[in-house]
Amino acid sequence: MVDGANCASNDDAGSDFLMKIFPPSEEAISAAGEAIRNGKLVGLPTETVYGLAANALDPAAVLRVFEAKKRPADNPLIVHFASIQDIDLVAAQVLEYAQKLAETYWPGPLTLVLPKKPVVPDITTGGLDSVAVRVPVHPIAQAVIRAAGVPLAAPSANPFMAVSPTRANDLAPEILDAVELVIDGGPCKVGIESTVVDCTGNQPVVLRPGHISREQILHIAGSVGAQVSKERKSPGMYPKHYAPRALVRLVERLGNAEAGLTFDQALSSQQRQIPKDPVGFAQQLYAMLHELDEMNVSEIMIQEPPRTPEWEAVWDRLNRMIS
Repeated sequence: MVDGANCASNDDAGSDFLMKIFPPSEEAISAAGEAIRNGKLVGLPTETVYGLAANALDPAAVLRVFEAKKRPADNPLIVHFASIQDIDLVAAQVLEYAQKLAETYWPGPLTLVLPKKPVVPDITTGGLDSVAVRVPVHPIAQAVIRAAGVPLAAPSANPFMAVSPTRANDLAPEILDAVELVIDGGPCKVGIESTVVDCTGNQPVVLRPGHISREQILHIAGSVGAQVSKERKSPGMYPKHYAPRALVRLVERLGNAEAGLTFDQALSSQQRQIPKDPVGFAQQLYAMLHELDEMNVSEIMIQEPPRTPEWEAVWDRLNRMIS
């Protein structure tokens, strides 16, 4: 285990939980890899959000992920690899368009759902005959995967249905209690979860919008099908998800005394000015919601963004917050 003296500094040095958060040293990455090989859980940054990582091929370790998050057993996990070449370890078939998507957007915030091989435990896939796979671009995630020597099941490091963390200090106490350590990689650059594309049929189907847009998928694959089945082949498909403790309301404009996110200048300490572009909005959304939740506000008002295709991923998250 990493020496506690190397822990990332924080004003709340007396907190046992914060003593689990470490800077991304070679020692911390090595300790994370060893912990994962030994069936333990690790918190780590990706370009999307912070993940709760375990050995994806170890059913007992994966069970600990579900227990820590209080996640329903039918909600499959995403398996993370360090290289596109590793996809054949778990995928029984990779259709031509799926291979093109992987070659174009990996490493990066794109998850592909593929027919699985028997080596993948049913608990990892929620009992499905498919497996969700991605190759993160974040160098710390890459380093931990390589140090562990196994693929990682790494859902967002939040209690089920709660806001995902995009900074190490935003991890919930119950998650910190469950992990061996957390590697602090700073704020996540994307800020929302990966795009998920079902690649088990003749054409791709977007199951969860994300940073890689529907238009980008169409450009590479040549077509995008409509989602027909209600089967949950990926994370993020529950109607209620990604929600702060406070009630979320979407409004045309915030009042002076209202807490929330605005495109205009913030008028109080309970307001945050958020960029009026989809990339900047997504990058900062969860961090700002965590800050407002820490103020124990009862309601969070969010100024409605434009309803244009480039905002699809943002609207997906907002709609699930208010469901």
